[in-house]
Amino acid sequence: MSNMVVSSLSGNWVSTTLSKKSNLSHPKDLTRGTPFSLRNITACSRESTASDESHCKRRLLLLKIGALSASLLPASSLFAEEIPKNYRAFVDSVDGYSYYYPSDWREFDFRAHDSAFKDRYMQLQNVRVRFLPTDKKDIHDMGPMEEVIYYLVNHRYAAPNQIATIYDMQEKTADGKNYYTFEYELTSPNFSTTSFATIAVGNGRFYTLIVGANKRRWKRYRDMLQVVADSFKVLDI
Repeated sequence: MSNMVVSSLSGNWVSTTLSKKSNLSHPKDLTRGTPFSLRNITACSRESTASDESHCKRRLLLLKIGALSASLLPASSLFAEEIPKNYRAFVDSVDGYSYYYPSDWREFDFRAHDSAFKDRYMQLQNVRVRFLPTDKKDIHDMGPMEEVIYYLVNHRYAAPNQIATIYDMQEKTADGKNYYTFEYELTSPNFSTTSFATIAVGNGRFYTLIVGANKRRWKRYRDMLQVVADSFKVLDI
């Protein structure tokens, strides 16, 4: 593995435990794009406890701002295309990325990640996005696709007790930006997960989207999860 790849991918890329949702703590929370629909608003209106009141108001505000952010995106963006049936769009116009996720998934906090959604019943079936600063301008600057993906899967995604298997690697270009998407499996003594990952560079950041499921459910939901992986886009900020 070249020094270029190693230095560019520094940091802890191993998936970590979930953390509790925190209250509004950063100015970007007021302006970031969020998922929005009448269903979101209805669900929020049913929250009745006093402790949830402020969170409900915050989510309603974010839903409105998310809709406004979507309307301001350029024609070449996510919303120039029709959102697939049974999916919703998440757009973060502050941090510069967007993707689709299944419409019945719920937002949650995944430590060290910027956004995440999960199946309401199966926690291992989820999507999450994170980014790290980089001085690279394009994903090609990280190194050859095979080397970059091998290094990530075996040395960042896999824990010491996991065996990593890479099944497929694809490269695509959309709106002048390059992406690597790959399918891989992590096998532990007690369980296995299979995932798609899409990585890209833009805005001085190295972005990673991972969407996966328990290995036993992978064959059934693979096509659905691939839509999520393929939908990831980096937006100019």
